[in-house]
Amino acid sequence: MTLYESIVEEAALAWLEGLGYSVVHGPDIAAGEPAAERSDPNYREVVLERRLRQALGHLNSDLPAEALEDAYRKLTRTDAPSLVERNCAVHRMIVNGVTVEYRRPDGSIAGAQARVLDFDQPNNNDWLAVNQFTVAEGQHMRRPDVVLFVNGLPLAVIELKNPADENATIWSAYQQLQTYQAQTPSLFTTNAALIVSDGVQARIGSLGAGREWFKPWRTIMGREDAATKLAELQVMLEGVFEKRRFLDLVRHFIVFEDEGGGKLTKKMAGYHQFHAVNVAVEETLRAARRAAEHRAADTLGHYESGHQSGGEPGDRRVGVVWHTQGSGKSLTMAFYAGRMILHPTMANPTIVVLTDRNDLDDQLFDTFARCHDLLRQSPVQAADRADLREKLKVASGGVVFTTIQKFFPEEKGDRYPILSDRRNVVVIADEAHRSQYDFIDGFARHMRDALPNASFIGFTGTPIEKTDANTRAVFGDYISVYDIQRAVVDGATVPIYYESRLAKLELKASERPKIDPEFEEATEGEEVERKEKLKSRWAQLEAVVGSDNRIKLI
Repeated sequence: MTLYESIVEEAALAWLEGLGYSVVHGPDIAAGEPAAERSDPNYREVVLERRLRQALGHLNSDLPAEALEDAYRKLTRTDAPSLVERNCAVHRMIVNGVTVEYRRPDGSIAGAQARVLDFDQPNNNDWLAVNQFTVAEGQHMRRPDVVLFVNGLPLAVIELKNPADENATIWSAYQQLQTYQAQTPSLFTTNAALIVSDGVQARIGSLGAGREWFKPWRTIMGREDAATKLAELQVMLEGVFEKRRFLDLVRHFIVFEDEGGGKLTKKMAGYHQFHAVNVAVEETLRAARRAAEHRAADTLGHYESGHQSGGEPGDRRVGVVWHTQGSGKSLTMAFYAGRMILHPTMANPTIVVLTDRNDLDDQLFDTFARCHDLLRQSPVQAADRADLREKLKVASGGVVFTTIQKFFPEEKGDRYPILSDRRNVVVIADEAHRSQYDFIDGFARHMRDALPNASFIGFTGTPIEKTDANTRAVFGDYISVYDIQRAVVDGATVPIYYESRLAKLELKASERPKIDPEFEEATEGEEVERKEKLKSRWAQLEAVVGSDNRIKLI
């Protein structure tokens, strides 16, 4: 290790120590040393056994020794074909507890969930940072710069490079992590986060993620960007590894998407997703609260949209999350749903996910279905109006997908029947800025009839127009903003360039007789008044801007 790299490492350890981590030097805890915590002189152990066993005993004092031994064995001897599958299996145990069995005094068999981490009381866990932690596997021996242990489990690996060496960049650190994963995979079975830094730049990613998915973390508290004078590595460590935030990240913001055919893809929230969801949870609790309760105790919303909440206490308007297209909006919605489902105040809520087109409904449903572990249940799609009514007539729970058109009553002028008057119903609307969410005479009115006490949150990839009063009437104001300029800076999306061209509009005479029948088919089920508005708008010349000839010309 060079002098400069050592300085970066010492700075990282100092920041971690400031967060409450104990710091030890890897060689000092090797087998045979006075402070040894490893028994294998060949460095093949990656779990700190004493710390893990103590944590299991402390967190599960009601379980007998045989149950704790069962939990330890399952955590340290996971068997699966690939590293990401083993990582997924251990992640489930860390988040949900380890399923154990033991024999009661009367001879019967009992089952229980042994806790691995205390997510509610961060200081009830053991936090340790170890530098130069040697690991051997097969014929390979590697020494990561910093490994973070929680309750004896290595949950994060930090690889650092010399900022003075122009050939040693964050991407050479990234390549080194890839080598570690290939040659010493046992170190990463329990891994939650990977960090690379050259002392100037810093990026965070997850196991198996490509280079393009290692992203910056630009905020510490989440309300605003960190001061530019702070090093990116400091912002990363203090923003991610503060004890409560890191526990939240592990519990609520890591997902293994099932891509089919047994292939798993691990994904972790970016800083904009993490903080947007946490703000949205706070605002949901405010919106769902009975209006007369605890008015004096209300806290204002925050993050990106300033100190302004989505609405008033108990008004059922959570707010609007504007995250530009390509920034992972669908996954943010899934993270939010997962957090709300687990929140004790919401008492097993029903989540209704609303889109305005069948193709969007299918796309978003597929995302949620791949995240069923995060939701603790499988989402369902409403096939038609009758099916929607049946799915919402539940006492609690459920993630129901539907298009907004299914909230249209059978006969014009009718009021939609009440499906649930519970306050723990949350409606998540995709592309909430669209004109369909008309509170006065559109589908929003019918949703309010059907779910009179539900809280509404809107997600959009484009900004709400200042003149759009309907969206604010239904959802409230912005509670999180992540615009395209920020997404481009973060590498979440690519810049958009415009080139001015003139391409004349045209419509072949042979196409004109087909317009009315196809319009009637496309708008089947719409209100007559709305049909006429659409017909008037679509009849304009601009409606044919997408003709094949014009596209070819462009």
